[in-house]
Amino acid sequence: MALTKETVVDKIEVLEMGQVQVRTATRVMEDGAVLSSSFHRHVVEPSTKTGDTWGDTDISSEDGRVQAIANATWTDSVKTAYRAMIDAQTSP
Repeated sequence: MALTKETVVDKIEVLEMGQVQVRTATRVMEDGAVLSSSFHRHVVEPSTKTGDTWGDTDISSEDGRVQAIANATWTDSVKTAYRAMIDAQTSP
């Protein structure tokens, strides 16, 4: 009767403007059977703005699968469109 806890990235979705939404599941198990689970989501954006300067988002701490999807998805045109959308939302 061993209790274990595991945390896994169980869902990765690419949203319309290139953001990558990541769901992480935390499961408490007893002898391989799930007793409890909870979920956490976070979104990784294609670009990050600091002041007036845009830069690439640092994804080095993300799960390897998230990195692979982000690198395949975040083309220059996706980054440009995302930046234009954010700038349009934040302009007076």
